Amino acid sequence: MDNNQNIHSLAEELNKILDGCVAGKFLSALGRRIYFPKGIIAQSAEAKKLGKNANATIGTAVKNGEPLMLSSLKKYLPGLTPAESVGYAPTAGNPALREMWKEFILNKNPSLKDSSFSLPVLVPGLTAGISFLSDLFLDNTSSLLTADPNWENYSLIVEARINSRINTFMMFEDGKFSVQNFRNAVLKEAETGKVRLLLNFPQNPSGYTPYKEEADAICDVLVEAAAQADIMVWCDDAYFGLNYEDGISNESIFAKLASIHERILAVKIDGPTKEDYAWGFRTGFVTFASKGMTENHYDALIRKMMGLIRSSVSCAATESQSIILKAFDDPSTEKEKEEFKAILRERYILAKKSVQAHSGSRVIQALPFNSGYFMCLRCTGISSEALRQELLNKHGIGTVSIDENHLRIAFSSVDSDKIEYLYDTIYKTAEEMAGK
Repeated sequence: MDNNQNIHSLAEELNKILDGCVAGKFLSALGRRIYFPKGIIAQSAEAKKLGKNANATIGTAVKNGEPLMLSSLKKYLPGLTPAESVGYAPTAGNPALREMWKEFILNKNPSLKDSSFSLPVLVPGLTAGISFLSDLFLDNTSSLLTADPNWENYSLIVEARINSRINTFMMFEDGKFSVQNFRNAVLKEAETGKVRLLLNFPQNPSGYTPYKEEADAICDVLVEAAAQADIMVWCDDAYFGLNYEDGISNESIFAKLASIHERILAVKIDGPTKEDYAWGFRTGFVTFASKGMTENHYDALIRKMMGLIRSSVSCAATESQSIILKAFDDPSTEKEKEEFKAILRERYILAKKSVQAHSGSRVIQALPFNSGYFMCLRCTGISSEALRQELLNKHGIGTVSIDENHLRIAFSSVDSDKIEYLYDTIYKTAEEMAGK
């Protein structure tokens, strides 16, 4: 822990607020040091409201109250004003978009209606959200528990960048989600007095979302562990809502955990990246919830997040936020999203049929999948990397080797008329390699 003399008075104010709730118990050394300064950005925000005669605060070039904008840029952004396109966005994001996203979270997770949760903080993509949370809550003395297999970027952020540690539990056993493996891992972490957990549903790379009874069991385990430990759960909801089977829990685990126990802090990382087919816009949100936390606590966490944003990327891109805000108000958006989801569901069904047709393979077996963009094949007797290379160099088929044993297939990016060929080739190639 840093000596108090190295902590800014504004950080100390936030720490005193957070020390009274579960979130304060998880702050890293950087998390305790970070604060949002009353500097240029804060003073500019005040001047925007009150500086009616002249506003000489922010470093932009303005004429008649609007940012100067090149005509070549206007040509490609005809639906946006200069302020909506080339002006700076607030550090925590466009306020109207943040409010709208909070309403979306509530509408998609109706059980949240009796829970308090923070106004979402806008970050430049979900990866940035996970990175900022790592800054805030992890250091070289802590660990983060997540499923095996998992998205490779977790390790890059948590281990390589933060110098923390990832612990894992085997997600599947006997062809289904293993509640027992999960429980064993959580209770082991709980022996330290703190559990830091990352859950990603629909999961990357497996493409799995718990069914309702599994989601309830996950929550039961966490409540059990809260009897002996403080718990923080990051809900990586990048692919939220893309479920293709009956019985899947339609709400985020975040909604179930938001007011379940005073010792459980739930964090939702989501955004329009995958949900709304806006991958390159790099717009995501981070939202906090815990039973007993107040608006004061949430405001302190948001200011800590703003300090992390301000000290790294300054703010997210304005035009992405402006376009997304307008798109959400367009009556065609929801209809088209349903059409796109139907395309993904069709590809999922075809992938499922192809896997079932090859279920007798002793070389590769499919992990359970029911949602999202991906599915994953476990390789037995051959290396997934060797299979990837063979598919790419011999057949011109691109796949991803997650580790030595798992090959990820993004059926989302393959047209329906190619799916059967894709899987036939993968299975045939694997069998040939195993037979050599």
